[in-house]
Amino acid sequence: MANFLRGLAKFFAWLPMRWAYAAGRGAAWIIVHVIRYRRSYVLNVLQRSFPEKTPKELRALYASMLQHQVRNMVELLQFAGGREADLAKRLEFISEEIVKQALELGKGVLILIAHIGNYDLMGLFAARVLGYPVTIITKTISNEGLHEVIWELRQKAGLKAVPPQNAYRACLRALRQKELVGFMLDQNRPTQQGVFVEFFGELASTTPGLALMSAHTGAPVVPVFMLRAADGRHVLEAKPMIEPPPDRKAETLRDYTARYTRVIEEEIRRDPAQWLWLHKRWKSRPLEEGGGEDKEN
Repeated sequence: MANFLRGLAKFFAWLPMRWAYAAGRGAAWIIVHVIRYRRSYVLNVLQRSFPEKTPKELRALYASMLQHQVRNMVELLQFAGGREADLAKRLEFISEEIVKQALELGKGVLILIAHIGNYDLMGLFAARVLGYPVTIITKTISNEGLHEVIWELRQKAGLKAVPPQNAYRACLRALRQKELVGFMLDQNRPTQQGVFVEFFGELASTTPGLALMSAHTGAPVVPVFMLRAADGRHVLEAKPMIEPPPDRKAETLRDYTARYTRVIEEEIRRDPAQWLWLHKRWKSRPLEEGGGEDKEN
């Protein structure tokens, strides 16, 4: 599998850009209209999140979301295959001064990120193209071959990736060295491991780890997202810095986690098709609802 993906990366890097994207659109059409990947699940979640939208609008949003995810993969293959410079020409970084000002505080910076835009490419751009030392917490991908290729690509780009079980100490070391630590906050956590905060009008189990790490280290949180513009450019934008929580009390950590989550929701609402609606974000339920992970199938 890994060798196949490396060969596919070279092929997509060899193709002219417009042909590569045309191939991606063709693959997306099959996924949307033939395979109908997770169609009923995604439409159900979209309907709950955007009750004002018509069924036709929701179906169009489902299709756009999958087209976006396929294009993400095409761009990753191009980057891995050697088209890094061409992709970098399409990058625009807005408000970079916010990140620089946060770094000047000398505590390192916690970067709030989410599965918006081409999130994998964003990390590669930050480390390889922009030259920032970045550490990210990342799970092992279930597909062994894909995991090997993605891990190899991150290492080659200078992106430091650490598994969740070793994450806290590794992130503390990176912050002490005044580096950036990327923290994904839009993933479901088991009931006993998360705090429940509102996300698109429903309670979602969310890790309090970002708030805890910020309170522990004094490192500020800077939300950074990279959305794809209509003309194909990637617009990387830093949002206003969020000061560390004043203490590590459970209520304080929950309040800050809710604040971070609101920032993510606001960004998703700018262009809902660019978020990964395939993820079962609301799967875990509060103990008062019976707990467990039975909301979504």
